[in-house]
Amino acid sequence: MMDRVGDVAAMRAVLQAWHEAQPNLPPPRGRWAMERRENGQVIGGLAIRLLPPYEEDLELSWQLHPDAWGNGYATEGSQALIRWAFTQDTDELFAVARPNNVRAIATAKRLGMQWVGETTKYYDLRLQVYRIRPGDLDDAPGT
Repeated sequence: MMDRVGDVAAMRAVLQAWHEAQPNLPPPRGRWAMERRENGQVIGGLAIRLLPPYEEDLELSWQLHPDAWGNGYATEGSQALIRWAFTQDTDELFAVARPNNVRAIATAKRLGMQWVGETTKYYDLRLQVYRIRPGDLDDAPGT
């Protein structure tokens, strides 16, 4: 997807398509574009969505163009989204990552998320599961 979403106009088109596909996503569910403040370049996105297949748990996810890796964008955007989600009657958020996705796991830990374990429950993949609850924000670095 990142190859097709190179600027704000393209990201707006993607967001509009997502909205049309799921028009009734109640807060805190949704998808957001991330862009650089200095030039408006779209660098990725954030989402809060129901984890398949049971759609009981809320997943916080982030995707960045590789050129944007290592600058703290995923952490900064996710921190803001987590704080907002917890004002929307959300009790917990999860993040899942493949065991070899060192960057995603490091981001989850920087966010103050706690390791829950490993599962094949979501996406039919073996995934590491991290969770954050409102009380964890007090212990999270940078909050």
